[in-house]
Amino acid sequence: MIPLPLARIAEITSGALSGMADPRAVVRGPVVIDSRAVEPGSLFVAIKGARVDGHDYAAQAIRSGAVAVLATRPVEGPAVIVPDAAAALAELAAAQVAALPAVTVIGVTGSAGKTSTKDLLARLTARIGPTIAPVGSFNNELGHPLTVLRAGMDTRFMVLELAARNLGHIKDLTRIAPPRIGVVLNVGTAHLGVFGGKEAIAKAKGELVESLPRSGVAVLNADDPMVRGMASRTDARVTFFGRGESAAIRAEGVVVDVRGRASFTLRTPSGTAHVSLKLYGEHAVENALAAAAAGYELGLPVATIAKELSEATPASRWRMEVTDRADGVTVVNDAYNANPDSMRAAFEAFAVLGRGRRRFAVIAALRELGDEGPALNAELGRMAGGAGLAALIVAGPEAGPVLAGAHAVVRGATAPGPHQASPPGWQMPDGGVAPQGGPVQGAMPQGGPVPGPEHGVPPQGWQVPVQAGAPQWQAPVAGGPPGLAPSPDAGAPYPQATRIVHVPDAEAAAAELARWLRPGDAVLVKGPRAMGLERTAELVLGGAAQ
Repeated sequence: MIPLPLARIAEITSGALSGMADPRAVVRGPVVIDSRAVEPGSLFVAIKGARVDGHDYAAQAIRSGAVAVLATRPVEGPAVIVPDAAAALAELAAAQVAALPAVTVIGVTGSAGKTSTKDLLARLTARIGPTIAPVGSFNNELGHPLTVLRAGMDTRFMVLELAARNLGHIKDLTRIAPPRIGVVLNVGTAHLGVFGGKEAIAKAKGELVESLPRSGVAVLNADDPMVRGMASRTDARVTFFGRGESAAIRAEGVVVDVRGRASFTLRTPSGTAHVSLKLYGEHAVENALAAAAAGYELGLPVATIAKELSEATPASRWRMEVTDRADGVTVVNDAYNANPDSMRAAFEAFAVLGRGRRRFAVIAALRELGDEGPALNAELGRMAGGAGLAALIVAGPEAGPVLAGAHAVVRGATAPGPHQASPPGWQMPDGGVAPQGGPVQGAMPQGGPVPGPEHGVPPQGWQVPVQAGAPQWQAPVAGGPPGLAPSPDAGAPYPQATRIVHVPDAEAAAAELARWLRPGDAVLVKGPRAMGLERTAELVLGGAAQ
């Protein structure tokens, strides 16, 4: 941060010095809210949370080298006492930005992809000048000012994430660091229960473009109608990115390789260049285009943009991290957070990366979806149940709708569909034997035991035929998920039922996987942040839970 004496900090925050604080003592180090991150010269901000009160760690912070504590009550050691520590933090950050008139602030928002886009864009701006950007997803009323306060006199760019949990939140963040470029990625279903609908989410995300000056630039996703419509909410210049012809910055000829990484031609008004992403999932194309559009507006040549995008690897943890174990098991750790849109993107990427392999997924019920939560979680279950997995592990509480959705799909997948040709001996629900080659409305072959509830119970009225010569029904091996049963007709496999298991937590999910995984398998781990499923991935990879 820009060095400031305590007297100036007290003035900015309307605070009062306490605990024999020296008004001439200078804060030079980082501003932190975690006493473990204190360095000599730091300012420790004591935040009172639901479970932890930072004031209890004030003395520890001073012993570790903090110059003072920004607090709401007197503490042991020098302090600046303010009515509201979070508000004082924001005031201090706003003063920091005002002291840097040459800095360009770039704000990034959207329902999904903010962190990945921020990381890509920070890589691009670093080609022009010194850049600061959030560590991970520091994007709320605390993380945002803490990021801003990392700036120094040489900082030229601030690439900031702006998150919203309600209307007005983004507007408040833009007052701390007024952006000159605003990037809006998408309007999805994250925090749907808080906002009450996608229209309200769009209104909140649009607060970013409304904050832009006339001399600024709004970078908008042309492929998302709600984002495209934000063009009318700003006096700034508008540039569109996307895949359609109307986008000035667009991707053409997108190709995805066997590991799920996309390549494309990046087209701009001044030329084209080839991009081969090292990031996983086709959805990374949109994030790359958003970063490219902002970089283009800053004057970067298209060849430079393409080179940096092609060399970028995941910079923030637990976002489509793909790791191969020594035995060939591939673990996709996308466990930082989840919403219906990001879940869909992750499963699409996993289907490509895991093609031709036994695939497993660990997920958890999505949260903050309001009244639509049960329906959206049931849809998640149906998507996961129909993803061709060997096994699906659902971890944590409130998993009922996810399990129900998955079971419903699995039950329907245990027999040929209504228009599939039936093999000899498959029995109709009414007890009759379907003619060979005729349509089957839900039949089961004779043979081994009927799968139990965790494998999908056959619909009411289905019967197991006993006619000799009918194809064998292969039940899952105890302790492990099924593979593929041989087809009774043309040799193509009929998938056996996905094993569906509910476990209490991340550790139990890892233990379940340990019983099943064989060399060459693939695992997707994804769920809401509160479930901490990154621990599952860490354990499967042989590391300690963190």
